[in-house]
Amino acid sequence: MPSSTTTLEQITTRTLAHYQQHAEDFRKGTRSHDVSQNIAALLRHIRGQPPFTILDFGCGPGRDLKAFTRLGHRAVGLDGATNFVEMARSDTGCTVWEQDFLSLDLPSGHFDGVFANASLFHVPSQVLLRVLRQLHATLKPDGVLFCSNPRGDNQEGWNDERYGVFHDLAAWRRWLRNAGFVELEHYYRPTGLPCAQQLWLASVWRRAAGNGDPLRPSPEF
Repeated sequence: MPSSTTTLEQITTRTLAHYQQHAEDFRKGTRSHDVSQNIAALLRHIRGQPPFTILDFGCGPGRDLKAFTRLGHRAVGLDGATNFVEMARSDTGCTVWEQDFLSLDLPSGHFDGVFANASLFHVPSQVLLRVLRQLHATLKPDGVLFCSNPRGDNQEGWNDERYGVFHDLAAWRRWLRNAGFVELEHYYRPTGLPCAQQLWLASVWRRAAGNGDPLRPSPEF
C-alpha cells in the first residue's frame, strides 16, 4: 500500500505516462471490445425517463462515449491521459474533462449514472474510499454506479508500468458499502467461460441516502 503523497503522485504519473505512450495502440486494441452487457447493466437500473446524463469515468479514447451517444444519452468523459482526452473529444464531440482520479473536481448531484469500466482498479486502496465518495456525491439521488475491474485476491502493486488493485467480491462490497452505495447486481466476465477464466468482476450500485438525501423505497432492495 502506498504510504505517502509523494508515492501517490508517482503512481499517478507513471500510470498515466504508460497510457500516454501507448494511447494509439490502446485505441486500436480496444476498439472492437464488446462491453454492451456492461452498458445495459448500468442503464437498466437508472430510474426516470431518458435521455440520461452519464459520466464515463476513465473514458480512454472514447469508445463507450460513442455508444452512450448513439443510444441517445448525454455522455461526458473523464480521463487523466492528455492523449486520450484529445482522442475522445475529436472522435465523439462529447465534453471530456482532463482530470486524474486522485485530483477530481466533480459537480454535485449531476449525473444519473457513472460508468467506471476498467478504471477504478487503478486507484490505490489508500485513497479508494475518498474517490468512491466523490463518485457518490456527483450522482443524483438514486443515481447508479457501474464498475468493472480485473478480479484477484486483493493484491496491490505494479503490473508493468501500470498500478492496480485486484479486489475480490467481498472486499469490493465492503469498499462500496462504506462509500454509501447499495448493491444492485454483480456478474463475472467474459460470459460463457468457466469461473476461473472470468477475470473481470462487474457490479452495479445505487447511491444510498446520505447527507440529507431521503431514501426512496425500492422493490430492488
